[in-house]
Amino acid sequence: MAMEALNMKVLTLSSRPLKHLLRFAASPRPTRPNLFLVRSSSSSSSSSPTSPPSSAAGAAAASGRGRRSPSASSSTSDREAVRAIRLKKVEELREKGLEPYAYKWDRTHSANQLQDIYKHLANGEELDGEKDQVSIAGRITARRAFGKLAFLTLRDDSGTIQLYCEKERLLYDQFERLKTLVDIGDIVGANGTIKRTEKGELSVCVNSFAILTKSLLPLPDKYHGLTDVDKRYRQRYVDMIANPEVADIFRKRAKIVSEIRNTVESAGFVEVETPVLQGAAGGAEARPFVTYHNSLGRDLYLRIATELHLKRMLVGGFEKVYEIGRIFRNEGISTRHNPEFTTIEMYEAYSDYQSMMNMAEEIITRCALAVQNKLKIDYQGSEINLERPWRRETMHNLVKEATKIDFSDFGDDLEMAKRVTLTTLGDGLDSKDKLAIGSCPSIGHLVNEIFEVVVEPKLLQPTFVLDYPIEISPLAKPHRRHAGLTERFELFICGRELANAFSELTDPMDQRGRLEEQVRQHNEKRAASLLKGAATEEKKEEDDESYEVTLDDDFLTALEYGMPPASGMGLGIDRLVMLLTDSASIRDVIAFPVLKIQQ
Repeated sequence: MAMEALNMKVLTLSSRPLKHLLRFAASPRPTRPNLFLVRSSSSSSSSSPTSPPSSAAGAAAASGRGRRSPSASSSTSDREAVRAIRLKKVEELREKGLEPYAYKWDRTHSANQLQDIYKHLANGEELDGEKDQVSIAGRITARRAFGKLAFLTLRDDSGTIQLYCEKERLLYDQFERLKTLVDIGDIVGANGTIKRTEKGELSVCVNSFAILTKSLLPLPDKYHGLTDVDKRYRQRYVDMIANPEVADIFRKRAKIVSEIRNTVESAGFVEVETPVLQGAAGGAEARPFVTYHNSLGRDLYLRIATELHLKRMLVGGFEKVYEIGRIFRNEGISTRHNPEFTTIEMYEAYSDYQSMMNMAEEIITRCALAVQNKLKIDYQGSEINLERPWRRETMHNLVKEATKIDFSDFGDDLEMAKRVTLTTLGDGLDSKDKLAIGSCPSIGHLVNEIFEVVVEPKLLQPTFVLDYPIEISPLAKPHRRHAGLTERFELFICGRELANAFSELTDPMDQRGRLEEQVRQHNEKRAASLLKGAATEEKKEEDDESYEVTLDDDFLTALEYGMPPASGMGLGIDRLVMLLTDSASIRDVIAFPVLKIQQ
């Protein structure tokens, strides 16, 4: 962007010494060739050949002589100068009877199709038969000019191809129009024949062209690209233009979602849709987004899980159901968390959590093969082996292995368990972890806290962590052999949870008791939080306990009609895409992530 305005300034100030370099025999105006040369830069633009530079551009040129202005203000003024110049070009196109924002363009090929069809064409060879007449469209991303010859790089959804533009081939004033009115960033359509240049570049020899969309704002400099991370997320459309590999991530994401769907439907699962707006936010423990329905006169919640409505489908007679959908949680933002994210949740009647482990392996390995064609992949410098079978170990054994503490020795003595934990691990814990351990209300919560702090970050290779404490698993069936535990697993890869699954709890009275206890514990924490009236506003915003939790009575009613034995699993699609595209942040795999308000 800065280069575009700078080149314009230089030519405005010094066109006379360059005149002998810029002579074009057919040009009716001496300024046009000068302006065309500007467009050989990475983000070129020029003033209209029939209009003087705008006052903004002239002021920029004058102030730019011999010194640099501050980068931020310079960047803004350059951008506005370029925009003003391009708006003049829009006017000129319309004056010539040409619409700069077309309705359609009939294409015969994509860039990649032409590259494939003519891959055996020899250097210097040109084909002009009837079947070699092609029509193509896309965005101009680069351009160079040499006298009566110009080269433009056109990029479409499939790839790039060169436009080979000779003055003799173009009728009337089309070559002059191309020089003066087409800028980098414009979307154009071109008709012509196929040629491979002497240097080996497959090209469309342009016989005619049209500007389909006139770009008003300059693209980032091609040598530096769009490197401001925050701007990349805010203006993802520019990010995808400047960094084609970004668009490839979202193509892979689409392929992953498609492969997930194919995998579960080949196993007999039926896709269903459940409400996003719910009367009670259930199926997980998370702060919901609250909205208000004017006609109904009531608060509604954006769903924090699809679980409870999918289980209602099992009650209604479906035996294998799934939903791929958006989930909304009014919680923190980090490289692993976005307030809205995508999951697949699936439920299978007459099965237990062992079958969901097999399904998790099947889904992820098939997705890996679909996008990477291999099962040993690299993620952020580490090799991950997705070959089956994956490790399966209980949470209790993993914690014992990492800490040398056997929590089964403590029985129900919570205080003793906390003292031993703090004594054994104290030096490796920060103050926040120590506070969390001290506030654990049960042995089960304590084991889970230590697992999250000590074990979870080290689970690099795929690992199913089995048999979670009953206190933190209110929707899972009690373990059939071990009291105090549930038949639940979570899948971890690269220290991150990818999936969570249960043998589902079907006893309506047990389910009611657990959910009521969960609500009671939450409300106690909420009441304690509200009593701290002296807390700062910042503290209140960060307090995850200040929201209200209600019981989903209708779900409990559904269970009383009878739900068959079943297993269920939720798998995070965003984190799976991160893994399979080697993306460090969840914001890299969500096209338009939630961001803080720009100051």
